[in-house]
Amino acid sequence: MIAAADLPATEQAALLRSGAVSATELVREHLDRIASLNDSVNAIVTLLPERALAAAAEADRLRAAGAELAPLHGLPIAHKDLVDTAGVRTTYGSPSFRDHVPDADELLVTRLRAAGAIMVGKTNTPEWGAGSHTFNPVFGATRNPWDTSRTAGGSSGGAAVALACRMLPLADGSDLGGSLRNPAAWNGVVGLRPTPGVVPSWPSDSPWLPFSVDGPMARTAADVALLLSAMAGPDPRAPLSQRAAALDLAPPLETDLRGRRVAWSPALNGLPVDPAVMAVLEPAVAGLAALGLDVTADEPDLAGADTVFETWRAFGFALSLGELYDSDGDRMKATVRWNVERGRALTVADLTTATRLHAGLHERALAFFDRYDYLACPVTQVEPFPVEVEYPAEVAGVAMRGYLEWMRVCSRISVTGCPAISIPAGLTAGGLPVGLQLVARPFAERSLLELAHAVDAQAGYSRRVPPVAGR
Repeated sequence: MIAAADLPATEQAALLRSGAVSATELVREHLDRIASLNDSVNAIVTLLPERALAAAAEADRLRAAGAELAPLHGLPIAHKDLVDTAGVRTTYGSPSFRDHVPDADELLVTRLRAAGAIMVGKTNTPEWGAGSHTFNPVFGATRNPWDTSRTAGGSSGGAAVALACRMLPLADGSDLGGSLRNPAAWNGVVGLRPTPGVVPSWPSDSPWLPFSVDGPMARTAADVALLLSAMAGPDPRAPLSQRAAALDLAPPLETDLRGRRVAWSPALNGLPVDPAVMAVLEPAVAGLAALGLDVTADEPDLAGADTVFETWRAFGFALSLGELYDSDGDRMKATVRWNVERGRALTVADLTTATRLHAGLHERALAFFDRYDYLACPVTQVEPFPVEVEYPAEVAGVAMRGYLEWMRVCSRISVTGCPAISIPAGLTAGGLPVGLQLVARPFAERSLLELAHAVDAQAGYSRRVPPVAGR
């Protein structure tokens, strides 16, 4: 008999509502899974069993009393260790905050608790979320469950691994230059970067900047839709959310996709991509045509995207971490220091250039999606690399000049303002997951989820279990 923890979150939710399983039973099952697997992968870095079981008991009491149940009633979740949780250690992966315990929850935590989710702990992240490899001096590295000698990606690496190992049914992530999409791809799960403003973030140092977003991660598109429905919606303290369009996320996601138009870009304006990745993506794109979609080789003009991303990223690091750099910079990892220093060196001319390039990029992206419903492209340019390496020195024989360049297939999409989803596309010859990135016009999250759902129904990738969790 299949364990409840192995089922999609939507099916777990149905069991909870029917009373076929109690919240206490479900939380215990996930805690047992964490106890048996986490030492191998280091995904959950702070665990709250007593608190989780107490919340589960209250959830069971509410159901027994006939109360109206919230949409995530009784479902376990763990929050990324960049997210403030009142009374629960939040380190940001930084040695300067090794014992930090916030006084207040972030809005995301408050919303998900109100939606009925039960926090079981925190998931690992790189120091200050910098770089797509989850390691830090506080907790060490998170390992890929498909091959524990490899990276899990990042910065939402702990979340992606916990999902793949069935330690969690749902997890939150965040994404600036691929921090949600990259680990989803490398662990065989689904991660959605929403349109900026769809999921409000508060508190925030830069509430008007549309680059870093929070988003949902899960094993299936329907589970992502369920979690996004609880995360999304305006909040007066998050100004971009006041302009966000309302989303239709109601089930079912099944729909007729015939005739929808897909542009396939294997290199996204000339980026190097390892042949092992392309060997998986090419048949995955052929599968889109088999679903009835009209697939054409084409891509948007993303000229200036790298300048836009790297300028505003540097500005954001200087804004948020400048004071810590001054007081405790010798304890920061070198790449975080570099980002702060790069931000402080920016000139008015740099910001002017980035702003003008961004305006043109956004206009061209919208025009592109007048012709296509989707853009399909890689999520990652390389396979998961050895866990001891901070970032790859080269991709497909092309030397990388820094720790951001190898993630451009995601960061170029980030600055368009368009939503993007990473969905499992298959395994390499060496048994490592590869993701397909799908992009759509702003606020077309439902359309992305419909296609992701159809791909999974066709290929069944969500049912694959990594070797670490194989039973």
